[in-house]
Amino acid sequence: MRGGQNYTSGIATADRGPLHLEARVNYESIGARSAFIGWNFSGGETLTWKLTPLLGGAWGTTQAFVPGLEATLGWKTFDLYVEAEYVRSRRESTGSYAYAWSELGWRPVQWLRVGLAGQRTNIYGGDRSFQRGPFAQVTWGPVTVGGYWFNPGSSAQVFVGMLGVAF
Repeated sequence: MRGGQNYTSGIATADRGPLHLEARVNYESIGARSAFIGWNFSGGETLTWKLTPLLGGAWGTTQAFVPGLEATLGWKTFDLYVEAEYVRSRRESTGSYAYAWSELGWRPVQWLRVGLAGQRTNIYGGDRSFQRGPFAQVTWGPVTVGGYWFNPGSSAQVFVGMLGVAF
């Protein structure tokens, strides 16, 4: 980030049937750890959907109860993904906040996904609590590499790189 601290976040998920488990590092804040349990609900044929309500907590630099929801809606080559959580701080009420990450994606070919992303966060600080911009992802077998460019052209630009491996 321009003028800010660079950091890495890690997310690991595991699904067994409808059971969803998730662990995160540096996600709710730098230095925080979090863990979640959830349940997957899905359906649809032409219009597909998946909802995963989550309950979890964070410890480390953020100590909080964290309920959340992950949702996906798909139609043909388009998809909408939304992830939202409410971080309810155990330390002080002013430390509580709502977080959301959204993606509107299009897959013109199986290995490429492009679109627009937005996030509401307070991890960066500054004047903008809502970041938005384009993204692109390339998938090769079980590996996905992507980049998100939030607030392009502004002094508050943020680049998020991602690497995903499915097994």
